[in-house]
Parts: sequence; C-alpha cells; structure tokens
Amino acid sequence: MPRKDIDITVPDLTGRRAVVTGASDGIGLGIATRLAAAGAQVVMPVRNPRKGERAAAGIRERVPGADVSLRALDLSSLASVAELGRTLLDEGRPIHVLVNNAGVMTPPDRRTTADGFELQFGTNHLGHFALVNHLLPLLRAGRARVTSQISVAANRNAINWDDLNWERSYDGMRAYSQSKIAFGLFGLELHRRSEAAGWGITSNLSHPGVAPTSLLAARPEVGRARDTLGVRLIRALSARGVVVGTVHTAQLPALHAATAPEPGATGGGFYGPSGPGHLGGPPAEQKLYGRLRGTEDARRVWQISEELVGAHAWR
Repeated sequence: MPRKDIDITVPDLTGRRAVVTGASDGIGLGIATRLAAAGAQVVMPVRNPRKGERAAAGIRERVPGADVSLRALDLSSLASVAELGRTLLDEGRPIHVLVNNAGVMTPPDRRTTADGFELQFGTNHLGHFALVNHLLPLLRAGRARVTSQISVAANRNAINWDDLNWERSYDGMRAYSQSKIAFGLFGLELHRRSEAAGWGITSNLSHPGVAPTSLLAARPEVGRARDTLGVRLIRALSARGVVVGTVHTAQLPALHAATAPEPGATGGGFYGPSGPGHLGGPPAEQKLYGRLRGTEDARRVWQISEELVGAHAWR
C-alpha cells in the first residue's frame, strides 16, 4: 500500500543554537538535519567520533552551508556529561533548542554505566538529567525549548522505587519503561520549576511511535550481537505502510515539540504520532500517560536524581 507523504514545516531558526543528543543516526540525525536546514547552528554531541563525522558530513551534503559541529558525549558517563557541560559553558553561547533524544533499549543482560547505574536508567534518564542541570545557565540565557523524547513504553510498567538499578531481578523491558517514565516525569517537572522560578525555559515531551530505528537492532555495545525479531517485524510493517511509522515520520513529533510556535507546541505538552495506536502518522498533541501525571512522583524523581548524580552541588 503506498504510504501518504507526511511532513511538517519547521520555522526559521537562523541565529539560534540547537543541541541534539543521539544525532549520529536514525531519528536524531533526521532532527539535526531539519534544524540545520531551518538555519539553526546545530551541536551534535556524540559518543563515536567517526560515526559523528559521517553524520555531520551527510548533513552538509544535504544542506549546503549547514552550520553543524560535533562535541564528545557519552551519556552513560557522568564525567563525560560534565565535560560537555564545561565545554559549552566555556563557549558561552545561549542554547535555544535542546532535544534530549539519545537512548538505549533492552540490553539482553543487566549492564551498568561507568557510574554503576543500570544502563537504561543511567543513560536515558540520569545522563540527560545531569546534562540539563549542567547547561541550565545557557538554557536560561536562550529561553530554551527543551524537548525530551520518551516512548510508548512509558505507558506501561512502573518505576521500581525500591530497586531503581534492578540489582535484584533484572527485566530489560521493565527497566526500559522505568527509564522513560522517570525521564518523562523529569521533563514535566523541569517545566513546572521553570515557571515557578522564572527561568524562561519551556519543557515538553515527545515520543516517536514505533519505527525501524537502531534501538532494537544489533548493538554490540549493549550486548546485542544481532537484530531482534521485533525490529525485523517493524521493518517489514514499515516498508508496507502498515500501522507503524518510518524513521522520517518518527522524527516529526520531537521536531514539532521543539520548534512549533505556541500554541502549536507548549510547555508541559506531550506530542506523538496521531495514527492508530499512536504508532505512526502525523504528529499531534497526545493525552498524557497516567504514569506521568503525578506531580509528587515528578518531585520524587527530581530529588532522587539530584542525590544520585550530585546535581545539588552544581548550583
């Protein structure tokens, strides 16, 4: 079945600085490309410099004159996050758009970050939590829009409050859901705190639906030697235009959330695909998942995250 073309208009971003994590491939690369095409000066923090160079070269080829540059970042290392924070603070340029897009999904065995956190919780949530805190002065200076990419997995399972690092009984999918629930609660709490303190930061959430990205593909760095059955099925459905999205359509909710002028996208909003099951289709505002509605849970996530990464010492 032919797939109907789906796209959005990204406003002019000339003179604005955008930072996109996970921009070396997939959804993140698509987001970075579109931001560069709209005139933004795009910073791509990457873990693998060779992969990052290829991605940046591809953007420059597609967008002549694109202003893109690489920085080093491994979200699974708080030292690496802090180093990127120092680098960007030293550069002193306000940040106007931050898309927290990078992530890892369901390693077959329990793995930990450089700091001893369960890999998904430490990378998907704590790494980004630390990054935002390090960059807070630049985000405030740019009155930034911060968009945090969660997942449909945040609509099931729960936060394992008694064992956040899954040391007693590891379940990859439940741990992934926890990381995205915590990350979503953080993104909403960031907006509430910004409003209360007058930071000028607008924070919202997006999710890409389901698309054939590298999250479930072979990833030796997380112990996955070959593609999962899930990603093979998603690729087949996507190629036939059945239910799920494509890598292109999956980037659109975050692009919309990060760039659409208000009231098109607002602080505290949640944006994702509008097709059946919210798995694919054009981006639209979504009903907030029940697991993300608790303000007390959000405050608890923020407090615990500060304790775990030492964010209270940065301000």
